Amino acid sequence: MSRSALLIVIASLALVLAAGALVTQFAIPRKVGSANSAPASAAKSGEVGLRIGFVSVESAGAVFLTAVDDVRQLSAAKAQEVGDLHTAYGAGTVKEEQYQARLKELNAELVSVNISIYATVLDRMIASASFADMQSTLRQLRLQVQPLVDNATALVSQVKKGAMSMSDFQLRLSQVQAGYSQLEKVVNQVWTLKIQQAAVKVANAQGINLVLQQSGVLYAGSAMAVDLTEPVKAEIASYLK
Repeated sequence: MSRSALLIVIASLALVLAAGALVTQFAIPRKVGSANSAPASAAKSGEVGLRIGFVSVESAGAVFLTAVDDVRQLSAAKAQEVGDLHTAYGAGTVKEEQYQARLKELNAELVSVNISIYATVLDRMIASASFADMQSTLRQLRLQVQPLVDNATALVSQVKKGAMSMSDFQLRLSQVQAGYSQLEKVVNQVWTLKIQQAAVKVANAQGINLVLQQSGVLYAGSAMAVDLTEPVKAEIASYLK
């Protein structure tokens, strides 16, 4: 599959996921003012009205990446190699030709590993019963992502053979990086939807009427809003195990 076709498919799936309710306001699980809208502690204190909670989606999303820490460690190690190479070149201990050749290899390997991170997350989602409601979309996405994985692997192999000019390499690398960027966005949308579902469950348990993304909260007094990030993280912690 061509790069352009792959990006179109990924973008289309992103729209499907977005239509599934990825909105700034996560959930209004109960009607304001209903008899059961506040927990017992709030009822005793006479507290009434809208109860608001918020979730840091970025913090919660990191839970899913933690599930593939082994692959992320490879990415961190490869990024460190790139940094070390730059340092050595700056110190004059690596010659220009050697520096350019090794830099091409490392950059190709780095993007390949980064793609593997999100491909692995998708594999874990597909294998998880917690994502059963999204199996069809996830399987379709994983099939369409495989050519991107293969292209990244092929790029690494070709660079190591030394039969690629810098201009050709830069073009191929930019194409693979563009595919990686789209893949990252879509997988983020998938787990944001799961975070949303977890927020609904946690909010219902705590009598919260409205849940917002923390990025949209500039200030929230402790009596007005509840930080649901940690209980939501606890809820989703087992999703990819």
